[in-house]
Amino acid sequence: MAKTPGPEFVRWFAPLLDTLRDLGNSGRPREVSAKIAERLRVSDAELDRTNKNGLSRFDNQVAWARFYLAKAGLIDTSRRGVWTLTEAGRETKLDHDGALRLFQSVAKRFRGDEAEPVDETQVPEETPEEQPVREEMVRTLHALSADGFERLCKLILREVGFEEVTVTGRSGDGGIDGFGILRTNRLVTDRVLFQCKRHTKQVSPAYIREFRGAMANRVERGIFLATSTFSAEAKREARREGAAPIELVDLNGLIALLVELRLGITMRTTFSVDQAFFRDYMSPNRL
Repeated sequence: MAKTPGPEFVRWFAPLLDTLRDLGNSGRPREVSAKIAERLRVSDAELDRTNKNGLSRFDNQVAWARFYLAKAGLIDTSRRGVWTLTEAGRETKLDHDGALRLFQSVAKRFRGDEAEPVDETQVPEETPEEQPVREEMVRTLHALSADGFERLCKLILREVGFEEVTVTGRSGDGGIDGFGILRTNRLVTDRVLFQCKRHTKQVSPAYIREFRGAMANRVERGIFLATSTFSAEAKREARREGAAPIELVDLNGLIALLVELRLGITMRTTFSVDQAFFRDYMSPNRL
């Protein structure tokens, strides 16, 4: 797309609203980003770009668009992990000029200066206050040892419901790092193989094909966890029709899981003075 005025992510305001309408007014972040990329035919080159923290630049920009549309009251943020249009959002149609005006209005209201630059290397999942934590989490995950990352993945899989999770760590097994049992109900269980790739470079489709080859005649599903992103071609390979499906958990997905499961995250309560509360108790000359 040609360069347009304002922060680069403003161009995703209108497609994000349109895509949510097409999805029935709500959707999960990964689903929404994929639909935007599909409808606008975003190139693999753009989808494969990463920011300085190793996160997908495209997903990052769509998340920034969601952040500002939420601040404008067009997207509901009450349910974490689901983006839902408000009544105003369902009725709002934007061209680029309208999107830019909306950005400037929100920026001025919430940031105090509409010209203030935006750090697009951060994914605004909830609030700007969480961004330093996310950046620290990226550095921490990249610093893990290969063995440590395998053990962390084992813990994550247990926490999300897998049983009998075992790390094999054998070399020459097509990247198979372990397996677990997923109980879908009291009578049915599935054996799932997983691979853990402590990686700073983007994962190519060759890794996916190798992993699927190692899965052949052993299981019907696999999970590939990585401390980086997956290329657009790798994502297509993972969901290729007629082949055993492979669930992909990238760097951003790992962070989301750790936050959701409260693993490696310490919650602290901070206090600030509510000046509005005290206004009625102030002497007139202090107002």
